Amino acid sequence: MRTTTSLDAATLEKLISAAVAAPSQHNTQPWRYRLDPDTTTVEVRAAPERGLRHTDPVARGLHVSVGAALFNLRVAATHFGWHPVVRLLPRPAEPGLLATVRLAGPRTAGRLHRPDLYDAVWRRHSSRFPFTGPPVPARVLAEIAEAATAEGALLTFPGPTEVSRIMRLTAEAEHHSAADPARSAETRDWVREGAPDGLPGAALGPYDAMGRLPVRDFAGIHSASRPRSAAFERRPVIGVLATAHDTRADWLRAGQGLQHALLVATAHHVRTSLFSQAVEWPDLRWALRDPRTGRRHVQMLIRFGHGPDGPATPRRPARDVLDVDEAQDVRAGGRPRAVTGRGMAAPCSAQGSARRYRSERPAP
Repeated sequence: MRTTTSLDAATLEKLISAAVAAPSQHNTQPWRYRLDPDTTTVEVRAAPERGLRHTDPVARGLHVSVGAALFNLRVAATHFGWHPVVRLLPRPAEPGLLATVRLAGPRTAGRLHRPDLYDAVWRRHSSRFPFTGPPVPARVLAEIAEAATAEGALLTFPGPTEVSRIMRLTAEAEHHSAADPARSAETRDWVREGAPDGLPGAALGPYDAMGRLPVRDFAGIHSASRPRSAAFERRPVIGVLATAHDTRADWLRAGQGLQHALLVATAHHVRTSLFSQAVEWPDLRWALRDPRTGRRHVQMLIRFGHGPDGPATPRRPARDVLDVDEAQDVRAGGRPRAVTGRGMAAPCSAQGSARRYRSERPAP
């Protein structure tokens, strides 16, 4: 860890690269960053043109993805000696500005999270392959759940009966998506080879030969780029990530809780993969609620286990997502100077903001 809190271009590039390493739906990477050098504050902004117009029409998944990137940025800032001061949705007049991270320093004594999470940022990959190793110890699952709780989310691990119900809802969502031409085309569009975003065929993983685990059909059943079917675990360990409310701020908290949990799992050499099919359909997302309580809003389903590490998926370089002056590019080695961003008119509600996002997205 650095003992100095000066910010140079190389360190800024590392901070942004860590943020970009976060997971996102279909690896769309729907984020941009801007540095205010006067206050040493990193602005975390939505990139609505990279959103999923049909799969994620209200931009809930976009916010969860940006929340995961925000947590990575916090981890990197702590690693380099700063105390990250975070504000969610700091300017109502700019709904595209999802968070700010002021690099206050030096970092005071005390742990904000496990010290090995920075290394886990670079090792975490989704694994869409069978988990056939030993069960994840209960103490590890408890620590993973505590990580989500620390960010204002709740991660629970339901029993076999509830997991079976959740998997049936996920399978139903997969059938709905397959029958929706617009969603299917949108999903296929993000299966790409040799691009800095999207999913290469090797990362998709096989289908479950027994049909118990409804993995997403990214490329179509006849795709040659996808591995063939394989036998998945009979009793998958599924974590249900939820929040008490369902505002834009809650979506960002869910993303931070998701990433904190994923990094703790990675630190324990536990593999993970995400199931978002059912949360993409409002009626099925509602049905995902625990029937015993039914009060929380499900944001993501996560599969945990021991098995092969998933292939790394591509990421855009920091220079492509960081807005800086043309004269002082992040690669130049000088002090980066940020470009002033243009504000956007702000609806007050999450649904209103989502409508604004839709209006800014290019037509498909």
